[in-house]
Amino acid sequence: MTNDTSGDVRLSGIAKTYGSFTAVHPLDLTVPQGSFFALLGASGCGKTTTLRMIAGLEEPSAGTVHLGDQDVTALPPYKRPVNTVFQSYALFPHLDIFENVAFGLRRRGIKSVKKQVGDMLDLVQLGEQARKKPHQLSGGQQQRVAVARALINHPKVLLLDEPLGALDLKLRRQMQLELKRIQTEVGITFVHVTHDQEEAMTMADTVAVMNAGRVEQLGSPTDLYENPRTTFVANFLGTSNFIEAEVDSKSGDDVVLKAGGGKLLLPGARCSAPTTTGGKVLVGVRPEKISLVPAEEAGEIPEGRNRITGRIADSSFIGVSTQYVVDSPVCPDFEVYAQNIDRDTRLVPGAEVVLHWNPAHTFGLDASQDIDAGTEEEAVV
Repeated sequence: MTNDTSGDVRLSGIAKTYGSFTAVHPLDLTVPQGSFFALLGASGCGKTTTLRMIAGLEEPSAGTVHLGDQDVTALPPYKRPVNTVFQSYALFPHLDIFENVAFGLRRRGIKSVKKQVGDMLDLVQLGEQARKKPHQLSGGQQQRVAVARALINHPKVLLLDEPLGALDLKLRRQMQLELKRIQTEVGITFVHVTHDQEEAMTMADTVAVMNAGRVEQLGSPTDLYENPRTTFVANFLGTSNFIEAEVDSKSGDDVVLKAGGGKLLLPGARCSAPTTTGGKVLVGVRPEKISLVPAEEAGEIPEGRNRITGRIADSSFIGVSTQYVVDSPVCPDFEVYAQNIDRDTRLVPGAEVVLHWNPAHTFGLDASQDIDAGTEEEAVV
């Protein structure tokens, strides 16, 4: 399976402009055969346009689309070995589930469809519902019928355009796991467009984060989260705290930074900014990586940890964790997520505290970027 490249998707210099507006800047992207690949970004970032160019529903202004060894750039959608599942499932209301799934086979003149349709309904766990009409099914079940109908044609690539957007949160979570299971079972390439960070992280092997018609960063969900290379990616995937710091010196493989009168350590390998002495760096750390103690316990913090002082401005109890906002000399709204294991009753708004974390959890970015990039987009979607 790993050597088979018939189901890989290769975009070379693909771009789309509408008059003077560039929806997708020239883009090179390879989606490996058999992988679950997500295009993630806020609305208007170019992800759906990219998907539609793979499907043949949108003509590229430049560049080529290859599916396996075949250049399909000039082929109409029905001649491409791809099928698309949209947010609106577009099931035929007058046909039962069995006939909805059988539709593609019957259209190709295949007479005996019973076994193939039965197998496909079993795959999406709807064997019992075969004779129901679409309106008798839940949204999640209708979505699975749409997937079965697309897969029965044995496409080399299945394209999913915001497929879970119409479902409520609990059902969406269920369907994320369900789609991942189906993809693993059938082993074909899935390319999934979504604006939902959690959805991309849960399902995809590889995520391309798009912003304003460009891919900001490409990688595994873990890599994007732990090693963001831009403020946009750091903010769009979860929450990040940023400290503006100045390069002081080097200490072995670490960079020593000055911030707010104190020193912070940053692993050189986790810094994508230049580290010349006196240069500016944005130091990033995720809220869940930080520990919080009352100021009087500062002496008990182990040596070698990064630490900053501050005062709790706000706290919210979220069940599994408590989220604190700390006002500190290096950052006015420093966020800390503490697991609710043994809650310290002294950690209340107004309390003087010390935040500390392992320097290995720190990342460094180019300070010329906008610290808030990616946060407004999150509010839009």
